[in-house]
Amino acid sequence: MNELILTTFDRVPEVAHGYVRDIRVRWALEEAGLPYRIRSVPFNARNAEHFAQQPFGQVPWLTDGDISIFESGAILLHLGHRSDTLMPADPRARSEVTEWLFAALNSVEMASLPWSIFVFAGHTGETPGWKRFDTFLKGRLQHLEPILAAREWLAGRFSVADIAMADVLRLVDRFDGLTAHPACRDYVARATGRPSFMKAYADQMAHFAAAD
Repeated sequence: MNELILTTFDRVPEVAHGYVRDIRVRWALEEAGLPYRIRSVPFNARNAEHFAQQPFGQVPWLTDGDISIFESGAILLHLGHRSDTLMPADPRARSEVTEWLFAALNSVEMASLPWSIFVFAGHTGETPGWKRFDTFLKGRLQHLEPILAAREWLAGRFSVADIAMADVLRLVDRFDGLTAHPACRDYVARATGRPSFMKAYADQMAHFAAAD
């Protein structure tokens, strides 16, 4: 089996500790029990090699033998194909995991991320931009709430879809955006209470703390 290497930044601003997207990959690797090691690249000096691996100068990327994969969703999908702990082998169940993985990143995160940026920047409901993003996110959460109220995990059992969705919602919860959506909030608590998440979170926090 090829050695798995997860590449992330050597350091990030403190506000990002615990939220850099390599945590999604750490979480999946811990969940599946796949051995891996961490490689660091400079946050403040992104060179040609970095852009060759990640064309937007971001992290993470995963090296699996002679395969290099960027984008957290693509990495989760790759790991799901390596471990039936993360994605079942049955074609119908696998397709359900895949659709919810994409829903987390395309339908929910596309609403949650700009909303979070507005909140972090200190914008309020008095600005038209904030109102649009707040309405957009609330609409997504309104549709997600009854789904999560009716099931423990998105696709029958815990999978990479839950890693993506829980991490997306975790950022919203950080800014109290799930207050009116108790099923979403409980889902995040359920997911982040798993030992694999707690290990991934502690490891990421320790990684960045060591550079400070």
